Amino acid sequence: MNSLKLPIQKMNSLKGTFAKAALEGVTEARARIFGHVLNPTGERSPHKILRKKLIGEKVAQWYPYDIKKDDPLVMAREEQERLSKLEMLKRRGKGPPKKGQGRRAVKRNK
Repeated sequence: MNSLKLPIQKMNSLKGTFAKAALEGVTEARARIFGHVLNPTGERSPHKILRKKLIGEKVAQWYPYDIKKDDPLVMAREEQERLSKLEMLKRRGKGPPKKGQGRRAVKRNK
């Protein structure tokens, strides 16, 4: 009785091996035909992210064009406001430190 089971088990394992090989071949062919990326090991892959369309142009189109950057009068006025604010802060002692006298330089010298 045991001698009859042995050939049947070998046949089943051989049949399973052939079925597995055929399934792998079909999967590879399907991936090649439809342009899919085959990942049989299931490892992480950036393909899903790289497959998406880029949206930078759409985002840039959403925001209106800034006219202030083209007008030299507006830019000069903003620069003058910045300089006057900086001067006011310096008079109060709240301006930026001189080069080499900031917090990092003080820490390094201690």
